[in-house]
Amino acid sequence: MTNSFNARTTLKVGAKDYHYFSLKALEGRFKLARLPYSYKILLENLLRHEDGANTTKADIETLAGADLKQVPAKDINFTPARVILQDFTGVPCVVDLAAMRDAIKQLGGQASQVNPLCPVELVIDHSVMVDYYGTPDALDKNAKVEFERNQERYGFLRWGQEALQNFKAVPPDTGIVHQVNIEFLARVVFEKDGLLYPDSCFGTDSHTTMVNGIGVLGWGVGGIEAEAAMLGQPSSMLIPEVIGVRVTGKLAEGATATDLVLTVTELLRKRGVVEKFVEFFGPGLANLASADRSTIANMAPEYGATCGIFPIDEETLNYLRLTGRNETQIAIVKAYAEVQGLWWTPDSPEAEYTDVLHVDLSTIKPSLAGPKRPQDRVLLSDVKANYRTAFEAEQKMRPSAGAAAVTDAGNTFALKDGAVVIAAITSCTNTSNPSVLIGAGLLARKAVALGLKTQPWVKTSLAPGSKVVTEYLKKAGLLGDLEALGFNVVGYGCTTCIGNSGPLNESIGKAIVDNKLSVSAVLSGNRNFEGRVHQDVRMNYLASPPLVVAYALAGSTDLDLTREPLGQGKDGKDVFLKDLWPSSQEIQIAVAKAVNADLFKATYADVFKGDARWQSIKVTKSETYSWDAKSTYVQNPPYFVGMSKTPPGIKPITGARVLAVLGDSITTDHISPAGDIKKDSPAGKYLGEHGVQKQDFNSYGSRRGNHEIMMRGTFANTRIKNAMTPGVEGGVSKYLNGAAGPVEPIYDVAMKYKASRVPLVVLAGKEYGTGSSRDWAAKGTMLLGVKAVISESFERIHRANLVGMGVLPLNFIEGQSALSLGLDGTEVIDFDGLKEGATELMVNAKKADGKATTFKARIRINTAKEWEYYAHGGVLQFMLRQMAG
Repeated sequence: MTNSFNARTTLKVGAKDYHYFSLKALEGRFKLARLPYSYKILLENLLRHEDGANTTKADIETLAGADLKQVPAKDINFTPARVILQDFTGVPCVVDLAAMRDAIKQLGGQASQVNPLCPVELVIDHSVMVDYYGTPDALDKNAKVEFERNQERYGFLRWGQEALQNFKAVPPDTGIVHQVNIEFLARVVFEKDGLLYPDSCFGTDSHTTMVNGIGVLGWGVGGIEAEAAMLGQPSSMLIPEVIGVRVTGKLAEGATATDLVLTVTELLRKRGVVEKFVEFFGPGLANLASADRSTIANMAPEYGATCGIFPIDEETLNYLRLTGRNETQIAIVKAYAEVQGLWWTPDSPEAEYTDVLHVDLSTIKPSLAGPKRPQDRVLLSDVKANYRTAFEAEQKMRPSAGAAAVTDAGNTFALKDGAVVIAAITSCTNTSNPSVLIGAGLLARKAVALGLKTQPWVKTSLAPGSKVVTEYLKKAGLLGDLEALGFNVVGYGCTTCIGNSGPLNESIGKAIVDNKLSVSAVLSGNRNFEGRVHQDVRMNYLASPPLVVAYALAGSTDLDLTREPLGQGKDGKDVFLKDLWPSSQEIQIAVAKAVNADLFKATYADVFKGDARWQSIKVTKSETYSWDAKSTYVQNPPYFVGMSKTPPGIKPITGARVLAVLGDSITTDHISPAGDIKKDSPAGKYLGEHGVQKQDFNSYGSRRGNHEIMMRGTFANTRIKNAMTPGVEGGVSKYLNGAAGPVEPIYDVAMKYKASRVPLVVLAGKEYGTGSSRDWAAKGTMLLGVKAVISESFERIHRANLVGMGVLPLNFIEGQSALSLGLDGTEVIDFDGLKEGATELMVNAKKADGKATTFKARIRINTAKEWEYYAHGGVLQFMLRQMAG
């Protein structure tokens, strides 16, 4: 491997000598101290992978000398040290690898050529649903149902673990991928064959950024890009702008890390940080524990950044020690960080940034975010007014019939608009942080002591991100208090945060639907997009775990918890939130007594072994997977059918029809929902035709290994609005090739166009593809026959995923939109000027009356490598041809 700067040198740690690529080799020509922490990680990556072709001396020099105020428009390569997966997005990755093993044999290669070339670790966390809650046996019952539903998927993953090299799976009911990552998987500094280098990772989940909190550069990518990284392909990226966030002060009494991250999310969304790195620095870092930092880093997708990174410092080492890492590894981390200029102290010189924002921790106030977007922060004192404003807007489209009389589980009550029907302590965002979990437990203890009870219409759940949480809550004596309020452990997985909230009790769900009630969910998650948490819950608020408990007691968001009582105690007196809220000192004392390294060591001692259910899954070891044509979970995808060794090149797109005209902030949940499969939907009908009963439908997310389900689910979200079908909510469109057809599901319309060999286009507004790093949002789009998406702007991951699936991403010229251009979806569209390297093309949109609108669109294929992928028909085809060649 080429090394233009003679950067490889040695470092002694203890009694052992290691090799590393020294950034100091560049210091004679470049002032490295001025570079952001994240740039130093990228720079080391370039130094280590310099080969004169994919990574050149010029790449290194450009990055090392970059002007942060005017970042050069140059793409560089980045090769992550490892890849992490969760099962919803990970199963399709392994399905694709299995399909590639079959396909490479068709092209004359060997199945064994298809293997991950770097460590790949999959954590099964997305499959458990909250079917049972509020009882001591809820955890076991949910786990049993989970295994019954997912036997085929889990058997497939066991095959992958046996057949594929460099692939490990963390079994179900262990924890959430990002929490397991920071508590166990993350190395911070990697060691391989005596070579030290920074830990870094790609993950098939947008919240992979959580690991940024302990100094590891990583971010979410689509499954397609993750597969490329697994198979040794560097990821091409434009040199990013870096927005610095200077942190000062200390959190005030009563403020939590959740309040802080919701404030940061609001601040950065307003600044605009899409496709940018965010880096935290300043004296206030000394007052932020690693768990607090990881909470902030976790929500980088919500504030729109590629990453939200913190440097390595003494607090990082404290966290590694607390979570049971060995002292040799901790010594390596410190020595390497110090010698590479990656070590932070309060006296460290401040780097240069593209822009700097300021956060004073002392000004952070108790907050929630909602009711439909995580960046819409609302002060706790303003939640009632916020809910009422949103409720009034809902009434214009869907008037409520008012309170419903409900009898459920022996209780009779009036279910009203604003009722909190789901209160969930969920998500790695907050359950990774002992201070807010202990805080929730202390609040519960005080509530129980005063005689408060959870309202009978509230579905409560506690779903920790790792088993360590349960152990320290037990040790602190707080788990029983949470259970007394219905917050029993329901599973170790993402649950409500990703829409796996399970069914509401039948009488409650029926009342909501019949009376068109606008009810609420309060969850300690990171996302609250429309239709995500539960399809019948229209108002969703993100909150800290203590506030989740408080809202379960109060039972409504149509209430001001800062002024109105949560309820009455056993003495008949009003109880207010201030009566229950624990002090920071109470929390710190409880955390110090209950949380220690022994808990982490015991929890992760045999983490890959799994329980008796996992071990009972039988699997036959073989190089290629034996596909079952009857399976409704795992099918061989059609990406490589008829594929030749020669790439097809860039083909013109003409005579295209519009499948949908969509608005702003269309999320990957809108495009490819993860939750419940409706019986009368195209996917539901497919399952019914294959003998699957409704109670066994499971979720879209669990069936991502079957393209037949997923393409039918594309654009199937019940909340999506297509301007081509005004007044009709849901994933529907019209077939316009000839006489206008009726309003039908988008899948059915797309299949009619496909049968007529008519290419399709989607028109959209701002922030198209925001949300999860969901590769099926791009895969499904491609399988429906969509050749191009024209939007006002894209979220980073989805744009890359579209390119990776051979779909052309285009942006309207700034100031223009489908609305301003008069596009209504009835047009026939031709594209002129689509060729490799082009930055824009002309779009000709002709209406039925012959009138045409011609406009420019920006081509959002950003790098030479992406153009290569696009010419091959997608990144999977590119990689397969590379291996076969």
